[in-house]
Amino acid sequence: MNKIINILLVEDDQLDIIDIQRTMDKMSILHRMHVTKNGEEAISFLEHEASRAAGTYPDLILLDINMPKMNGIEFLSTLRKNDQWKDLKVFMVTTSEEKVDKEAAAKLGVSGYIVKPLKLSNPSSMDCFHLMIDLMNIKNRI
Repeated sequence: MNKIINILLVEDDQLDIIDIQRTMDKMSILHRMHVTKNGEEAISFLEHEASRAAGTYPDLILLDINMPKMNGIEFLSTLRKNDQWKDLKVFMVTTSEEKVDKEAAAKLGVSGYIVKPLKLSNPSSMDCFHLMIDLMNIKNRI
């Protein structure tokens, strides 16, 4: 894939931010990442800073669930209600293995659910990252 993927990472834990960045680098995913610390900041970014013309509009969102102010499920619900954002690809990247969280995310149309910690040796995590790459490749061919 030659195109740089614009990623909005919604994550409040600095170590997880570093881990996600390293995983993207190890998988040779060309990307530009904007980080927000919670759902409120992510909404603000989408409303005021993300621009298609400037090339900062996200191609996809990597989203944690457990965050202050507005958690990942609340953010995803808000995202899906907005016509401009409802079709954005969202991958949950979370420590939560709770069935209720997985079901809520699925009902809100997540493209993948990745359980942290990220490990290149973990097939389910890497399958989701490969799905993410495949989705971006398909989008870029259209």
